[in-house]
Amino acid sequence: MRILKSTVHPDLGSLDGEPLERIAARAIVLKGDEILLMYTERYHDYTLPGGGVDQGENLIEGLKRELSEETGAQNVRDIQPFGCYEEYRPWYKDDADYMHMLSYCYLCKIDDELAENALEDYEISNGMKPVWLNIHSAIAHNLETIASNPKAGMSVERETFLLQKVVAECLINSPLKQAV
Repeated sequence: MRILKSTVHPDLGSLDGEPLERIAARAIVLKGDEILLMYTERYHDYTLPGGGVDQGENLIEGLKRELSEETGAQNVRDIQPFGCYEEYRPWYKDDADYMHMLSYCYLCKIDDELAENALEDYEISNGMKPVWLNIHSAIAHNLETIASNPKAGMSVERETFLLQKVVAECLINSPLKQAV
């Protein structure tokens, strides 16, 4: 899968040492200009549904599981690779020197009706909920979060980049697509 972007956290002096590898699968579900996202009240941002792939689980199985757990999506189908976002982040535990995270993103379709989701305790306490939102509104919201919160961090930057990439490459009438 193509690498969309590779980024290194500014506090990470070097990539020497032992990395903790984290693999995630993220879903891009579009209906016109609407996209299925997760809103997180704690961080005041919008993210693609998805998350860590379990050991022994392949990327597609992880994508389907995470999408269903977080949003209640049913009948995940027509899965197409979009791209991978690579991150190097500080790690503050003794088992590794830094984290190397790969977020594999896939375009897919789901049934219109969402079933009940099954969020984890930390997701509930962070105020996460699935929402259909105009993708341009989500980008504008995340950009405002980045501008107004100096602690916004790499996650919202990743998600905003991915949303902008989706607009540029997937939306038919996008001025960004015509410029690409």
